[in-house]
Amino acid sequence: MRVDKYLWCIRYYKTRSIATKACKKGAVQVNGDGVKPARDVYPGDKIRVRKNQINYELEVLDLPKNRLGAKLVDIYRKDITPKEAFEGQEMLQYAKKHYRKKGTGRPTKKDRRDLEDFTDSQEE
Repeated sequence: MRVDKYLWCIRYYKTRSIATKACKKGAVQVNGDGVKPARDVYPGDKIRVRKNQINYELEVLDLPKNRLGAKLVDIYRKDITPKEAFEGQEMLQYAKKHYRKKGTGRPTKKDRRDLEDFTDSQEE
C-alpha cells in the first residue's frame, strides 16, 4: 500500500491529497528515509510523521483495505511516539500564552508596572 494512502486510512491526515503534500514536503519518513507518496509500506516498517511540530512515530502492524473508523486504527498501527515530543508541545503552548497577543493595543499601567518589576528583579 502507498504510504500516503496508509496515512490517510489510519486517519493521520483528513484527505489523501494532504497526505501526499506532506510526503512531498519531506514530513514523512519510512525507516529513516524521506519518501515520495508512492512508496510502498509493509508490516514492520517504522514511519515518522511531522505534524503540528510533533514527530509522531508509528509501526505498521497490518495494511487496511480502506479508510477505518477511529476505534479500529490501533489494529493496524502501533504508536511509539516518545512522551518528550508531547511535553515540548505543552511548553510551546505555555510560552505562547505568556506573551501579549498581537493587536491588543498598548500596554496598560498595570502591564508597565509588571514589566518594571520583572526587569528590576532580573538586575538584582
